[in-house]
Amino acid sequence: MLDIKFIKDNRDKVEQAAKNKNVKINLDQLFKLDEDRRKIQAQVDELRTEKNKWADSFKSKKPTSEDLAQGKKIKNDIVSFENELEEVSREYTNLLYQLPNIVSDDTPIGADETGNKILRKIGEIPNFDFPPKDHMHLGKLHKIIDTEKSTAISGLRFNYLFGEAALLQFAIVQFVFETLTDSKIMAALAKKTKNPSAKPFIPVVPPVMARAEIMKKMDRFDPIDDRYYLRQDDALLVGSAEHTMGPLHLNEIIKAEDLPIRYIGYSTAFRREAGAAGKDSTGILRRHQFDKLEMECFTLPEHGQLEQEFIVAVQEYLVEKLEIPFQVVLKCTGDIGGKADYRAIDIECYMPGQEKYRETHTSDYMTDFQARRLNTRFKTKAGDKGFVHMNDATAFAIGRTLIALLENHQQADGSINIPKALQKYMPGGMKVIKKK
Repeated sequence: MLDIKFIKDNRDKVEQAAKNKNVKINLDQLFKLDEDRRKIQAQVDELRTEKNKWADSFKSKKPTSEDLAQGKKIKNDIVSFENELEEVSREYTNLLYQLPNIVSDDTPIGADETGNKILRKIGEIPNFDFPPKDHMHLGKLHKIIDTEKSTAISGLRFNYLFGEAALLQFAIVQFVFETLTDSKIMAALAKKTKNPSAKPFIPVVPPVMARAEIMKKMDRFDPIDDRYYLRQDDALLVGSAEHTMGPLHLNEIIKAEDLPIRYIGYSTAFRREAGAAGKDSTGILRRHQFDKLEMECFTLPEHGQLEQEFIVAVQEYLVEKLEIPFQVVLKCTGDIGGKADYRAIDIECYMPGQEKYRETHTSDYMTDFQARRLNTRFKTKAGDKGFVHMNDATAFAIGRTLIALLENHQQADGSINIPKALQKYMPGGMKVIKKK
């Protein structure tokens, strides 16, 4: 959430950000509730002082019946004002939670993805001398992807991976964990992006369920129609590993010298894909259940955007190692995602089966928006405190990565070359998925 003082000092900027993100807000009501909250709090504090004075007056004498009646009235007034304060504070917080983060100066203004800005293209689109197959044709040919049995057993938008596809999934996991924990690779990417820290990532296997209260603090509760909400537990299945890695330092004060803290997590994720009926319904691009490798980083405020540039460099390094052509895209205000995002960058990999680039990675820089809700702060050696800045980003969304990998590395005879970077993680150093 945004700081109330910042909102008051930058009303125009906050209102413009909300307009550009298509979020309705009511700052007049927010400011009124803030004023009411402060007044009631002052009354509560005044009554508590009066109560203390009343109690102190009986250290040397016994209270009369009139004194006891006065004390009871003070206590009742305190309870009454505290109840009123609780109600006003609840309304105030609800309104505050509705406000979106502002956006960076370089974020394009646009209504939807057509307003995004392509920053660079990496790699050459393959020039096949044969009609290329899409990933489902390849999956059926090699008997490694099945969506028919999963539909009968689990419903639409689920799938099975068999054989080499399953092996590739865990080769990708091993590749990512080994890369992101390699201090030499991280140092080279930090130097490239002028990031002051070359600290490697800490591997994590996080929970796939989070309490509703935590998801609201993460600004990942809504849209609830796209979540799997477990009413009996008042909890949600995560849509990404960052949903349970972001709160790792809930209510903590981190030493400034310990920042940045970088995590790389692997988990299964769940999304209803509400509103996506008929969209990418075939294949494994858009699933209800999928697996992801996700980065989550906590930094000092002055290093927040540098951290995002570092993260994008990590993403580019990973995709290049899989020899997949891609483009880097700066997302516009209408496509930037949740209210928390200050700046968002996507990587879109080329998919020959669709003859276009599709989003496979995202990198979201939230400034201190989530940290304020999570109460995750830092403290310098001089004693200064502040809220950390947070970034999250995709290392690989497995399903989409498999699509790009299979389609870009297919051969005329139907076989599929395995990128060199993954071969050492495959049984026997497998180099090719051969036609069976």
